[in-house]
Amino acid sequence: MAETMEDLQLLSFNIILHAGNARSFAMEAIMLAKEYKFKEAREKIEEAEKEFIEAHHIQTNLLQEEASGNQSQVTVILVHAQDHLMTSMAVKDLANEMIDMYERMQQMEGEK
Repeated sequence: MAETMEDLQLLSFNIILHAGNARSFAMEAIMLAKEYKFKEAREKIEEAEKEFIEAHHIQTNLLQEEASGNQSQVTVILVHAQDHLMTSMAVKDLANEMIDMYERMQQMEGEK
């Protein structure tokens, strides 16, 4: 998959792209949940998940190549891509929790 350094850089940038898109969708979900727009917020989480699937596909291929004995050079860009992916996943997880929290807040306001 990553036969040259340029290939590895392109794959790294694609991980960054999809992880960044996912993070943006997760942040939009939080903003929508804050406005009690839960259906739209969950839709944004679904969009984030689609982006994560794309990023994970690239990551999995790199891992499978390495497991097969085809070592990739670890570059700062690849490390940054992995860091970006993991941070974006944490944002998505927190967004899900915040959507649940805002739903509960809305319920509690209705109980008063």
